[in-house]
Amino acid sequence: TSLLLMAGIMVTVGLCRRLTRRRLRFHHRLYTFLLEMFSTFQICACTNELCLLGNVEPKPHTALTLTYGFTVLHGLTLPGSTCNPCGTLQPMWGGGIPVKMGGLKIGAQFVAAVLARVFMHFIWSLEMAEPHFGALSEGCSNPMQTTELQAFCIELLFSVVFQLTILRVEKVNPKYKVHLIALLITMLVYAGGNLTGAIFNPALAFSLHANCFYDKFLSYSLVYWIAPSLGKFFILSVF
Repeated sequence: TSLLLMAGIMVTVGLCRRLTRRRLRFHHRLYTFLLEMFSTFQICACTNELCLLGNVEPKPHTALTLTYGFTVLHGLTLPGSTCNPCGTLQPMWGGGIPVKMGGLKIGAQFVAAVLARVFMHFIWSLEMAEPHFGALSEGCSNPMQTTELQAFCIELLFSVVFQLTILRVEKVNPKYKVHLIALLITMLVYAGGNLTGAIFNPALAFSLHANCFYDKFLSYSLVYWIAPSLGKFFILSVF
C-alpha cells in the first residue's frame, strides 16, 4: 500500500508538472513557483512515507533499497528542479538567476514542505496501511541521536560532500548521473541516518520533523538549516 501511495504521488505530480508546462509557460514566475513546488512536494511526501518503512525487515536493507530506488525515480521524473534551498543558493550566488527568482523558488520549496506534511498526515489518519497506525501520535520523532555539535558537524559534512558531488557530475550523462547521486545519498543515509537522519535539505527537514522545530527551534534550525547552508557557502567560496 505504501509503495502504491508513493507511485500515485509521483504520477499525480507528473501530471501537474505537465499541465503547468502547457498552460503557464508564459507566466514565468508562476510557472517557476509551481514547478518547484510540485517537485519538492513529491520528494517530501515520498520521504515522509519512506521514514515509516525504516523498520521494515530486513533492516536496514529494505530502507536503503527503497531510498536508492526512489531517489533514482525522483531524479528521472523531476529534471530541472532543485527541491533543496541549498541547491538554489548556487545560481543565486553565481548570478545565474536573480535574487527574487531564487527567493521565489525557496519559498515554493518550503510551501511544498508544509503541504506535503499536511497531506501525509491526512493519509496516515486514514490508516490504510500497517505503518500508518499510530504515526500521528509520535510527535517529534527526534532524529538527532547524538549531541547538537556532532549533529551540526555531520549535516555540515554531508552537505559539503553532496554539493561537491553535484558540481563534479554536472557533465555526466543524465541517465548515469541519477544513479551516482542516488548511490551517494544512500551511502550517506547508511553512514549517518541513525545519528541525524542524513537530510542535508532544509525544506525536507522541516517537512519530516516540523514538530521538532516547534519544540526545539534553535537546535533544529542550527543543525538542519544553518549547517547545510554553511556547507553550500563553503563549496561556493572554495570553487
